[in-house]
Amino acid sequence: MKRFQRIGALGAMLTIFVSLPANAALVSALSGQAVYDTDRDISWVADANLAASNTFGVTGINANGTMTWDKANEWIAGMNTANYLGFNDWRLPSTLVPDNGCTNSDGSPRTDSRGFDCTGSEMGHLFYDEFGATRLTSVLSTGDSTELAKFTNVQSNSYWSGSEFDSSNAWGFNFGLGGQGTGGKDFSSTFAWAVRSGDVSAVPVPAAVWLFGSGLIGLLGMARRKR
Repeated sequence: MKRFQRIGALGAMLTIFVSLPANAALVSALSGQAVYDTDRDISWVADANLAASNTFGVTGINANGTMTWDKANEWIAGMNTANYLGFNDWRLPSTLVPDNGCTNSDGSPRTDSRGFDCTGSEMGHLFYDEFGATRLTSVLSTGDSTELAKFTNVQSNSYWSGSEFDSSNAWGFNFGLGGQGTGGKDFSSTFAWAVRSGDVSAVPVPAAVWLFGSGLIGLLGMARRKR
């Protein structure tokens, strides 16, 4: 009986470890230098205005960190050349087109990817679903302070998306209003925030699961031999 109780307890612990990542959507990683979004399986650079302090050798970026869309892509390329935080696949956030979840300012539905409540895009998801901010307000005033504290230098302003609208325009998201739209690629007063697909940290949970799983298998094997 005790043998089966031990196995049951071990199985329960294994279940707890397997379910741990689902308990938090935004997880601080790499000693606070990045934040992993478990919902989207993407990792954000924790400094939402890293370009103001690190241009990665790219000229033409404004002192406050704003830049044109072409400069934003050049900055991302410089970041990847520098293998920032050990990775060379950073990119600008993507925009879902079309996004039928978008609304007008009054909450009525839209049929394109412009407007508010556009949670299909990576920045829209961050603003509404993770920070819990509301349309027509700044993320800094209505966003969850605990989640915001995992980042630094979040700007109540517009950020470039890596998604193009056409040859002259690209998508963007405004963290001061929660709005999504397009703007000229030559507009130089827009910020850039780097993200990458996947988890940047070496998550110890899979190793722990393997150890617990191995122990469980071992106990099961011992139980069979003692019969």
